[in-house]
Amino acid sequence: MKGARMEKRNWSSAAGGLALALTIAGAAQSASARATTRSYPAMAPRDQYMMDKTTEIALARTAGPAALSNDASVLVLGAHGFETAAPGTNHFTCLVERSWDKPFDDPEFWNQKMRGPICMNEAAVRTVLPMIMERAEWALSGASKDEMAERSKTSAKANTPPATGAMSYMLSKDQYLSDDHGHPWYPHVMFFSAAADGSAWGADVKGSPVLSARLTSQITLFFIPVRKWSDGTLADYGPPPAGPDDRHRH
Repeated sequence: MKGARMEKRNWSSAAGGLALALTIAGAAQSASARATTRSYPAMAPRDQYMMDKTTEIALARTAGPAALSNDASVLVLGAHGFETAAPGTNHFTCLVERSWDKPFDDPEFWNQKMRGPICMNEAAVRTVLPMIMERAEWALSGASKDEMAERSKTSAKANTPPATGAMSYMLSKDQYLSDDHGHPWYPHVMFFSAAADGSAWGADVKGSPVLSARLTSQITLFFIPVRKWSDGTLADYGPPPAGPDDRHRH
């Protein structure tokens, strides 16, 4: 939901969708420490967030391994929010997150270029996806960022802790999670947890493959970069992402 800001992290070019993301990342999301090259003070024309339906279905499926995503339900963004475009036969749901899944203080909150393919398991579909769908409905109804932030304070969907075992895949080569990093970032698997310190998972320390970010007051995201994209090719470019204790190595 991948688009959240990863605060105080050197690995800040992570998922912007769930960024988040919310890049859910993400996603994968962007950090407060990075310099943002552009500002998006208001929502762009609505059609700039839309995609051709067939193209969006195909992009959503690239989020996960084909063995899962080929049989998953797929949502696409319609005029009033996300809607089912392809019913699935397993317990996964794939979609393409937009920039309004980022934290409300993220300068790319309205970035119309952001696309965060994500495939969620049943636990995440049940307890995280409703928030993503609600935000899309608010954005497409014309709500401002401030209005959305205020509504989120009392929204049951925005304040529901994730179910135990909630997770998602963001393995798409075609992810675009922020202007600063462009696309793609690293393929990664994300786990949604009730709000917790990263130390609960041994995250963000030297040598740990686990990174963390607070997405909302109710959700902490733990994510693990992996070696392969959903098409099976290796993601062997650039230095690996690093926690704060690894900064001296890069």
